Amino acid sequence: MSKLSLTLACAPYDRVQALLKGAVSPEGIDLNFLPMEVEEIFWRQLRYGEFDVSECSLSSYSMIRAKGDDRFIAIPVFPSRFFRHSCIFINTQKGIERPEDLKGKIVGVPEYQMTAPVWQRGILADEYGVQPRDISWRGGGQEEPGRVDKVKMNLPSDVHYESIPSDKTLSEMLNNGEIDALLTARTPSCFQKGSPNVARLFPNFRELEEDYYRRTKIFPIMHTIIIRREIYDAHRWVAMSLYKAFCESKEITMRNFDITSALYTTLPWMVGEVERTRRVMGNDFWPYGIEPNRKTLETFFRYHYEQGLSKRKMTIEELFAPETMDEFKI
Repeated sequence: MSKLSLTLACAPYDRVQALLKGAVSPEGIDLNFLPMEVEEIFWRQLRYGEFDVSECSLSSYSMIRAKGDDRFIAIPVFPSRFFRHSCIFINTQKGIERPEDLKGKIVGVPEYQMTAPVWQRGILADEYGVQPRDISWRGGGQEEPGRVDKVKMNLPSDVHYESIPSDKTLSEMLNNGEIDALLTARTPSCFQKGSPNVARLFPNFRELEEDYYRRTKIFPIMHTIIIRREIYDAHRWVAMSLYKAFCESKEITMRNFDITSALYTTLPWMVGEVERTRRVMGNDFWPYGIEPNRKTLETFFRYHYEQGLSKRKMTIEELFAPETMDEFKI
């Protein structure tokens, strides 16, 4: 009997390498893995539905589902996670020394609905009392002019958000002071080049992120994996088959961290870094599945709703395939 042929578009993370190389094969599936950058994946999938299975922004997926767009169903695989304190950048000439100083400022985001800024705005509100309405927002390309929002938004009336000029980028505007700060996922080129005009809001981000995790047990989820609805409806077994394969691929990577005879990762102090991470977060510091991620997901859906990106608070049960909600035991 022939296998079901599916395309998968996903960034080539270490945790999916076994799938990419064919060392792990989903049961009953002939997988055509298309590695590419996430911005391209999201645009092509959400606009045109080009792939059978793909990585997807958690925010974009939540947003279209809240609008009643049921073209996709997710499985609780989270290929991208990131503590985002390190990704808030400021212009050093604007008198911004602490988060509260962002009130009344002009702040850029590549897209307002991007998952990273959703987390950053939520943390700024919960931890520092800085609400989205306290800031004037600007959206557009960070490194290339002309970026537009993938998903149409209807933001609350007290949130001021407008596009930057089509011939400018957020990186250059941050550097020359046309915006005061930037909430983003990618480090801006002006910072990478060592501009004295740009710095992190939280230079001690590692300390703050570890403290945030100890207090909240939240490791922010950025992306999930989505399946085209017609494929899922025709082959309900696909959700669990893919979920199991992603888990197996990730476990291979996690086991490789324990190999110290030769480093699998190009980091000189990888052993110490893994040990430090496990002391803070435990052995499975990158969990898949619903229950280990319930608080993180529910916190994100609250932020999404509070920020006006979903008109009602979404639930785990309506966004993820029910077959992946629990697992059999022997």
